[in-house]
Parts: sequence; structure tokens; C-alpha cells
Amino acid sequence: MKKSFLLFVVVLMLTLSGCSMVSRERVKLKDLEMTILSEEVIAQELMTILDEKKEKAFQFTYTDKEYLYICIGYGKQDTGGYSIAVDELYQTEDAIYISTSLLGPGETEKGATAPSYPYIVVRVENLKLPVIFE
Repeated sequence: MKKSFLLFVVVLMLTLSGCSMVSRERVKLKDLEMTILSEEVIAQELMTILDEKKEKAFQFTYTDKEYLYICIGYGKQDTGGYSIAVDELYQTEDAIYISTSLLGPGETEKGATAPSYPYIVVRVENLKLPVIFE
């Protein structure tokens, strides 16, 4: 009887502490096709939001009737010459996952002293799924 009670207490503590014995594995269904947008083709409404947020790092989404726009910014950088790489962009059963990296200026761009505000806008089909930024 004492062993059963002790086992019950251990299981209860694990459950209440957020641990679980069953882990849900994330299964990638497919890589998503994307278009990286330049400033010239970004809608004015979205461009206004980007300008307001550019000083600090940000991650947000924006949708219109047809597309989902995933916006990621790295805030103010001391110099120019930065770029952003999309490391992963894929769909699971219940979400879209995106991972990006900030790439520093190359050797030829190290002389640029004006600050910059690197960001990327990725356009994908609007799948009506939440976006997880990694």
C-alpha cells in the first residue's frame, strides 16, 4: 500500500511540474516555398509598421487576402552590410516554423559606418496556421 501511494505521489509531482512521460515529436510535413520581398514591393501599410519597429528586434506576421508575410528584424546595427539568411521554413500539422540568422558585413563592407536596420519579409501562401519563430 505504501509503495502504491509513493508511486502515485511521484507521478502526480511529475505531472504538476510540467514533465510528461510522453513527448510530442514535431513532424515536418514540407518545406514551404517563399518569396523574399524587397522594399519596393512591400505594401505601404506593412512598410509603415516595419519603419515603426526597426529600432529594436522584432518578429511578427502580417496577412492579406492571399498571403502571409513573416517579418523578422534584428534592430539597430552599428554599421551597414548585414544580411539575413532563412535557415529553415517548413510546415507541420499545426504550425509554420521559421529560423533565420543575421550575417555580418563582409570584408568589403567593413568600412561602412552608418547604422543599419536589417530585416527580412518572407511571403508565403496563407495557410492560416500560427508561425513559430525559432
